[in-house]
Amino acid sequence: MNKALRKVVIAGNWKMNKNPDEAKKLVEDIKPLVANANCDVIVCVPYVDLTNVLAAAAGSNVKVGAENCHWEVSGAYTGEISAQMLKSMNVEYVIIGHSERRQYFGETDVTVNLRVKAALAAGLKVILCVGERLEQREQGVTCELVAMQTKIALGGISDEDMKNIIIAYEPVWAIGTGKTATSEQANEVNLAIRETVAQLYGKAVGDATTVQYGGSMNAANAAELLAQPDVDGGLIGGASLKPADFATIVSAASK
Repeated sequence: MNKALRKVVIAGNWKMNKNPDEAKKLVEDIKPLVANANCDVIVCVPYVDLTNVLAAAAGSNVKVGAENCHWEVSGAYTGEISAQMLKSMNVEYVIIGHSERRQYFGETDVTVNLRVKAALAAGLKVILCVGERLEQREQGVTCELVAMQTKIALGGISDEDMKNIIIAYEPVWAIGTGKTATSEQANEVNLAIRETVAQLYGKAVGDATTVQYGGSMNAANAAELLAQPDVDGGLIGGASLKPADFATIVSAASK
């Protein structure tokens, strides 16, 4: 972390977990544990939970995000939710390009870019996910691949827009597997992402961009990962559903 240059952000990604009542209770349990955090705290939750979570988080330091949005304002897109719909609920953040969206639902670098632009146009802040599969890491193309994903995702995005974008590096092979990149591996790729942003927008924007790590960060490994200079927080999966574990990660990021 380098808090002198950029924000540190811990964001929970609940994925397809918790009904509205369970979601309300989880936020109520989390709030007192993170009330004194010296970092930004976000929970990104299923659409059906947003109303309850927004109400539960009101007046606290816990910010609320969604897990995806469509690139069109409205139309014949059965099952989709627009960025404007999220904004109308006072949702602040949205995750875009998560590896599970890419793996299971046909998300591409091009549709990620469309969603990023739509989210920003609606006034949302974006957590943009990039990352490689195991075979790509073994082929030694991780940094090139992540740089390409970053460049395509940010196509048509202005310097000013970058103030509303967080980038999350999530190695696909470490999502939900219990495997984690070493702190050095995580920092290497986060630095490559930052250098790509600097190449596109200049060093000042690169230095100011928050780059999270999102591959099975948990209560046990968070402190080591967050001690790296280019790891500016975490996009937390399973551990974000456990209040004590999530609070431990927030505490590590608050130092």
